[in-house]
Amino acid sequence: MAEFSIFQSIQSTEVSDLAEDVRELFEELSAALQSEPRTYAVDARPPLDVLETDEDVQVVMDMAGVPSNAVRIVFRAGVLLIVGEKARSAPRGPKTFHLIEREFGRFARGVRLKGSFDVQQARASIRNGELTIVLPKLDDRRERAHRIPITTDTDPSA
Repeated sequence: MAEFSIFQSIQSTEVSDLAEDVRELFEELSAALQSEPRTYAVDARPPLDVLETDEDVQVVMDMAGVPSNAVRIVFRAGVLLIVGEKARSAPRGPKTFHLIEREFGRFARGVRLKGSFDVQQARASIRNGELTIVLPKLDDRRERAHRIPITTDTDPSA
């Protein structure tokens, strides 16, 4: 297992580094969700967990009420970026709300992950209101010693 600092949550001051990716993903969502009810404010901040096993790192995020077509995931330069939109459900008939705690709107969450990952084999699924992203680890050999064979001019394999 890696040390506890396998991840860092992206602070709002760092989001500017990812702003172009976020903008492009929101534009893609806008095109894909044109016929559905829309929420344009960036109001939601779904909670997430980061878990590590010997084989992978998993990010689990609450997604109750968010369809898979309203979520985009990108991994770039050690940052896992999750962008999406949770539309407010339209009340049927006249209603008076007494308490509203559920968050709606656009969201962008970023998690900086340390280590080497096989991003081509990464997978994501939404089940029972949870988005689970699995990033398989690659064997990081940078800290290991490797023998380098030496050949000579007299060696026929040289």
